[in-house]
Amino acid sequence: MNLEVGVDLLGPIFVAGHRGMVGKALVRKLSASCDAHLLTASREECNLLDQVAVHRWVAEHRPASILIAAAKVGGIQANRSYPADFLYENLVIATNLIHAAYECGVGRVLFLGSSCIYPRSAPQPMPESCLLEAPLEKTNEAYAVAKIAGLKLCEYFRNQHGVVYHSAMPTNLYGPGDNFHPENSHVIPGLIRRFHEAKTSGAESLSIWGTGNPRREFLHVDDLAEACLFLLQQENPPDLVNIGSGEDIRIRDLANLVAEVVGFAGKILPDPSKPDGSPRKLMDTSLINRLGWKPAIGLREGLDSAYSAFLSQLEDGSLRA
Repeated sequence: MNLEVGVDLLGPIFVAGHRGMVGKALVRKLSASCDAHLLTASREECNLLDQVAVHRWVAEHRPASILIAAAKVGGIQANRSYPADFLYENLVIATNLIHAAYECGVGRVLFLGSSCIYPRSAPQPMPESCLLEAPLEKTNEAYAVAKIAGLKLCEYFRNQHGVVYHSAMPTNLYGPGDNFHPENSHVIPGLIRRFHEAKTSGAESLSIWGTGNPRREFLHVDDLAEACLFLLQQENPPDLVNIGSGEDIRIRDLANLVAEVVGFAGKILPDPSKPDGSPRKLMDTSLINRLGWKPAIGLREGLDSAYSAFLSQLEDGSLRA
């Protein structure tokens, strides 16, 4: 879907985090959908952890809008192992960019968070209104706290100063540009790599973390990019809006589906000694659906493209060891 250029797409747009999976998808979608001037910056050009450097770069380039896709991300293992890093780096990235945007006269900021901001005991599906109503899931609490701070900072700048700073909370993402690291990846890329390696080695079985009973929702990253552009077209967007597929799947069923896509025919064994995380995390997407957006890419179609992306990275040598 090509979008008509609205007021928020007329000036330069800074995509912070353009080398990550989400940032790459945003750059692809913006480049294909409108004539906006895109701004990107490498770590060498603008270290987002350096407040002075961020302010200097934003003041020099004067974007009209900033999309904050930059983040330190990872799965349960990474979140449990490096909680201080996840809290510090994500908090600093958010505060540096949002404050620099206001100081330099940027009128529009879209901050991207995660479904993990919602309480472990949140109602299912999770509405935006359940934020801060109960304790967070411990396995990703550090990351969630940083993202909550970022979305609240956008909300408070908007309330206090009248700037259109707003936030979107995607569900679990996957697709081209994903991190297929064997230890620090999210569930879908992790399963893709492990099943592929099990297939090529001739393994008769493969274990998955936890019981396999938790349910998770997944969204292709290109659908997220489409949703972000849709939100930029809204003159008065919600302060906070969920972005998801509206459907979830048991991890054991997801594992079976990934095995089918990859071509692994061995047994899939649960490992209850590993943590499950939250029992269910389904987003209530009724708000963005009422505004007029819905995803277009089904899970099986998306997994096919994700596996193709993995094979491409494997072939060109860009796959992380």
